[in-house]
Amino acid sequence: MTAAARLAVQPAAPGDETLIARFIRDLARYEKLENRLDVSEARLRRDLFGPAPACGALLARWDGAPAGFALFFPTYSTFRTEPCLHLEDLFVVPELRGQGIGLALLRAVADVAVQRGCPRLDWQVLDWNAPAIGFYEKQGARVLTDWRVCRLDGEALARCAAAARA
Repeated sequence: MTAAARLAVQPAAPGDETLIARFIRDLARYEKLENRLDVSEARLRRDLFGPAPACGALLARWDGAPAGFALFFPTYSTFRTEPCLHLEDLFVVPELRGQGIGLALLRAVADVAVQRGCPRLDWQVLDWNAPAIGFYEKQGARVLTDWRVCRLDGEALARCAAAARA
């Protein structure tokens, strides 16, 4: 049986939030970021399948068994003045890596971006994750070295917001 015959990539559906939450936990463990988790299946259900979805997800199955997922959401480029797509997570279960599942998921998200008329698909990769960086570069992605991710969260976010109201 060919790999293509063993692999199916489909949009997530209501009820898949438990599996997606499990994959998010597995990804956090791999990235050594478990201490930052606050995963809620109820919030995933609302944000993926509610009346105003904030994100989308694709699930990969290998021989019918859960194999990985990709979660993405819309962004906007002011320089392009066009909507874009951001890939938040791409994860394949460790024992199935090397089967083309990650590539199929990345291509499926790229197809969503193209179908939506997005000029670009962006994502982040941890600087220590050499296998992922190599994989992305092999697909033609450019790893941008001149941009740094900035984040306000927790107390810093609350203080900044409070200052706006003062």
